[in-house]
Amino acid sequence: MKKQVKIVIVAIACLLVVSAIVVPSVLFALGYIDYAEPAVSQEGKYLLVYFSGNLPEEERIKYAVSEDGYNFSPLNNNQPVVTQTVGTECARDPFILRGEDGCFYLMATDMRSELGWTSNHAIVTWKSTDLINWTEETLIDLKDVKSPLSNRAWAPQAIWDEEEGMYMIYLSASVWLDENQTQSSITSIWGMYTKDFKTIEGEPFELFRAPEGKDAIDADIVKGDDGIYYMYYKDENNATICYATCDTLAGTYTAPDDNIVNVRYEGVEGNFMYRIAGTDTYVMMMDSYKHDRFYIQQTTDMVHFKRVAFSDYSFDFAPRHGAILHISDKEYASLVEAFGK
Repeated sequence: MKKQVKIVIVAIACLLVVSAIVVPSVLFALGYIDYAEPAVSQEGKYLLVYFSGNLPEEERIKYAVSEDGYNFSPLNNNQPVVTQTVGTECARDPFILRGEDGCFYLMATDMRSELGWTSNHAIVTWKSTDLINWTEETLIDLKDVKSPLSNRAWAPQAIWDEEEGMYMIYLSASVWLDENQTQSSITSIWGMYTKDFKTIEGEPFELFRAPEGKDAIDADIVKGDDGIYYMYYKDENNATICYATCDTLAGTYTAPDDNIVNVRYEGVEGNFMYRIAGTDTYVMMMDSYKHDRFYIQQTTDMVHFKRVAFSDYSFDFAPRHGAILHISDKEYASLVEAFGK
């Protein structure tokens, strides 16, 4: 009897797997699901930085690479490539960019989640010339910055502001509502300037507050080909990805009435965008904590997205909220040689 039950369970599991793969394909063939056609990358490769979970040993920065921008493989056997030694010694939500000086800058949320979701108030940064060796590890504690920001500094990212001649760091934060610092506001998106990713110039300022008193986290700002700045963020209350726009990078962003952009996905956060090199296609990755996987969708106009079929992208590992950096063929080869694919 027990053997028969096991056989039935295995059969059901197999049926569910087949259904997850075959049913969407059949629906797509019949025209019920309008999947996006993956764009063909024209040059270079892609580096994904990510962390992998909520245990302290998983809150570490890791690498994965891709040749086409859709199919990724971890480096270093899915083990950390950067070891944090300051703050909580745990890094989440890593972001990476190529600086104006040709160096690479890495930043992350300084947070050990087992201490609680409102326990952090700092970010950590590093600098590198080769993507392999990271130095100048710096803790930027918002408690040391003249600001009203309170008990969270989540998902820091940065973008070069040509007019200011500095980098604008932006992140999710809240504000204390009382002198005793026992109550804080909703979470919104704040910006601040830096020249070196070590010190903050001036005071932080609010970039965006979601409508209807909702929390907004995980902002990702992209300048569209139309010159408009698009901020994609997670509506924390509904676990959906939404967008707001602004004519200037550091201006106040506003959200249209119909601003949800995630296509039929549930429980998503940690969204980030990147262009498929040499094309007009932008890919958005989303971290689905509800289903423990990444989802991918793409757009050519920054507003209307289509899902990418599961069969057209792959992760043979389990990344969490990260970011993509375009790299050259030479940089790709150096990373694979240094860490192993």
